[in-house]
Amino acid sequence: MVSVMNRIVAYVCLALSMSLVGSYVALSKPLVAVFPVFLLAWLRFGIGGLAMLRWLKKPADEVPMTGQTKRLLFLESFLGNFMFSICMLFGVSMTSAVAAGVIMAAIPAAVAVMSWLFLRERIAPRVWLAVACAVTGVGLVSLSKTEQVVHTGIAVGANFSTNHLWLGNLLLLAAVLCEAAYAVIGKKLTGTLSPKRITALINLWGFALVTPFGVWMAWQFDFSTVAVSSWLLLLFYALAASVWTVWLWMTGLKTIPANQAGVFTVMLPVSAASAGVLVLGESLNAMQVGAFAIALVGVVLATLPERR
Repeated sequence: MVSVMNRIVAYVCLALSMSLVGSYVALSKPLVAVFPVFLLAWLRFGIGGLAMLRWLKKPADEVPMTGQTKRLLFLESFLGNFMFSICMLFGVSMTSAVAAGVIMAAIPAAVAVMSWLFLRERIAPRVWLAVACAVTGVGLVSLSKTEQVVHTGIAVGANFSTNHLWLGNLLLLAAVLCEAAYAVIGKKLTGTLSPKRITALINLWGFALVTPFGVWMAWQFDFSTVAVSSWLLLLFYALAASVWTVWLWMTGLKTIPANQAGVFTVMLPVSAASAGVLVLGESLNAMQVGAFAIALVGVVLATLPERR
């Protein structure tokens, strides 16, 4: 009974983590208009670090970290925080939102394959079916949209985006692999460190990595122009992105195999769309609603108990 309850709690943590990610991605659009990207990332890690100062302290029952664990912590932050953000932001700027959505829909499949290759996890046919539903659902959502290629500027010429579609798609594929690596490495880390320690340490690495860019941006930025509402939104964004979502994800990973956890990434576009409809006044068409239903079927399949 305890095992069943542990799994239920883990599923809830994974779903809440990805739902929070989708929510703050949708609601942080105004922040990108106020703060430069690297400055926003630096402030996010800084605020998150202040909130987790107590989590940095080594617990008495924690075994000393090996060299491998330290390397994994660095890679978790470098790939999951730093490189994922860079590849995603610059990739989207060079291609269309539709292409971005279709490529990012491959995250559950990438997590499943990586967990099989590096963690030697056995992937049941039911989980593969869940992955297929997740990929199909998110892919259909993206294909149902009508966004066009984003032109990054008139000065570089009208054909810039067209000529660089391949590079944008390549960067988005790299972002998919970074996110999959984040899930797989996180699973390895939960075997030796607590979710709180992992969350605090990878945030510290993220702060260190982005500090040179953040300081440079801050030097040129006029903070007096930022409204109080933007500071409050920044506070929510920092706590959600650096603290709550990571801790929830690592807590779920401690119990659930990485290949099953990857299916829960479909909650990201579902919650982002929900936030867009409820808060930003956007609308969903029938195809998108059906696609989200298919994606959620994947979540249900991933959480069904296995037959013994």
